[in-house]
Amino acid sequence: MKSLTKKQRKVLGRIITAAVMLLVLVLVDSRLDPWYIKLLLYLVPYLIVGYDIILKAAHGILHGQVFDENFLMVVATAGALGVSIYDTMHGESGSYIEAVSVMLLYQVGELFQSIAVGRSRRSISELMDIRPDTANIEEDGELVQVDPDDVEIGSVIIVRPGEKIPIDGTVIEGSSSLNTSALTGESLPRSVEPGSQVLSGCVNLSGVLKIETTAEFGESTASKVLDLVENAASKKSRSENFISKFAKYYTPIVCIAALALAIIPPVILALTGSDPALMSWVYRACTFLVISCPCALVISIPLTFFAGLGGASSEGVLIKGSSYLETLAQVRTVVFDKTGTITQGNFEVTGVHHSPLSDHELLRLAAHVESSSSHPISASLRKAYGLPIDRDLIRDIQEISGEGVIGKVDGHEVAAGNLRLMRRIGIEAKPCSHPGTIVYVAVDGEYCGHIVISDQIKPSSVKAIRDLHNAGVKRTVMLTGDTAQTAEAVAKEAGIDEFRAGLLPADKVTEVEKLMESSLGRDRLAFVGDGINDAPVLARADVGIAMGALGSDAAIEAADVVLMDDDPVKIAKGIRISRKCLRIARENIVFSLCVKAVCLVLGALGIASMWLAVLADVGVMIICVLNAIRALYDNKLI
Repeated sequence: MKSLTKKQRKVLGRIITAAVMLLVLVLVDSRLDPWYIKLLLYLVPYLIVGYDIILKAAHGILHGQVFDENFLMVVATAGALGVSIYDTMHGESGSYIEAVSVMLLYQVGELFQSIAVGRSRRSISELMDIRPDTANIEEDGELVQVDPDDVEIGSVIIVRPGEKIPIDGTVIEGSSSLNTSALTGESLPRSVEPGSQVLSGCVNLSGVLKIETTAEFGESTASKVLDLVENAASKKSRSENFISKFAKYYTPIVCIAALALAIIPPVILALTGSDPALMSWVYRACTFLVISCPCALVISIPLTFFAGLGGASSEGVLIKGSSYLETLAQVRTVVFDKTGTITQGNFEVTGVHHSPLSDHELLRLAAHVESSSSHPISASLRKAYGLPIDRDLIRDIQEISGEGVIGKVDGHEVAAGNLRLMRRIGIEAKPCSHPGTIVYVAVDGEYCGHIVISDQIKPSSVKAIRDLHNAGVKRTVMLTGDTAQTAEAVAKEAGIDEFRAGLLPADKVTEVEKLMESSLGRDRLAFVGDGINDAPVLARADVGIAMGALGSDAAIEAADVVLMDDDPVKIAKGIRISRKCLRIARENIVFSLCVKAVCLVLGALGIASMWLAVLADVGVMIICVLNAIRALYDNKLI
């Protein structure tokens, strides 16, 4: 009882009251006379348990939405009461018990459905309860709680043990362990120290942290996650749209069929000189209406997708809508960007070759000319140089997308980039046999050697590719701007089927389009990336999957699915959850329609009574709702 809402407890009280009254009336039924007294007494529990259904039906009629399950239930039970009144007025034993019991059982089913949906929503709400309502700032040596919306970028907030981090930022003082499970689905804590980037929504487990904020509250990770989950419900899948259209046409059709069942057979029997048995056919029509209620489909299909989205979110896989969840289930080709997706994106200089200058001098020139670039390779050059960049030495910087940088450093014309850049400026570079990203350097129009920069493959990449193949993905492809030699080494180590090397950002879109054209039938393609240059490809693919924790805002905005912890293993998990969700939806559709079809035939033939009709309707709804809730859990056993 404690877990029920106030509204659910009220409905339960009405059900119990009506059930007790019905039981008393059944015990004294034979002594109730005349018929209108009996009718009035039975109407009391009927109205107690069903008045809200009657009001909903009336509201639907007034607003032009006549044909829904409430209308069907009111018409069916009112018809049953009418048959009973007719029987008693003609000296036969009319039974009002059936009409009251049908409404009672229907309300029991509605209560059960409400409880199931409520628990599903609470499970998801608890999983997504990651955005704190307050932030702590220090004023005059004391902690003051303020609204996180009022905290500006660059402010210092204090997060004590047990509190959630309200805003993204950088740790400037203190060390601790963070529980990131609400965002990433991972149970292992993450250690942080001064200089560590932290995300809102994580729980501080031990030490006090001072954090300098790097985003506003509304733009922090927790807020973005909640916005994604809240907006996901608005993007309906094809299955949900099918159910909406199905209910729109199905309900009027069954109402017309029930009316025909009540009128046409008696007319035919009367014309042939037989007893028309009008009330018998009216009763069959009422039973037909009760059976036809599409509650199981209307309730369970949206609930299945809602549960699937929540189950994926709890695993750190944010799917922006059930339409994308449905498409994800059909993915048979997965295309990866290399840097930051398959590899760690932590570039390090591992060699300087064929340089007439000293290694330090070549690194100095390359680091200075690349200093304005935000690319990880530029950062690795600055790190290898190891000294502060003197901005006064740099002039006329020109960055050529996908090729490199040209500019003046300390009076020298310096070009640093790939072979395409060298060809552009007419420099003949010496090829490199070492795996890695090669930065060729020319100074004053002369080739001055190259710098080898290596990137390590993510430890989880091999498992991610293996899991994808086990999940039924037929083809894995890697796209990169690196050399074919480097791409081949990474693809071979990760177990990727194919690779395309030496690509510009625009070339990636072209390659993805070619791969999509080669997909068979309903097979879909997913692209996985993390950089700002990946945004066009993420938007073009059937399903764009962005690495969320470290990925750029542009990539996350363009993507349909976001992996909160940048772990490629989660891709297979998301596909598995989506396929399970679709399988459950199909099970509910097939099971519900088959049972309905059988019961409708039995009702039309007069074999199924109204008792059986409502038990079948409520029973099917309960089974479908229970089946739908399985989508909350990533467990093969359920």
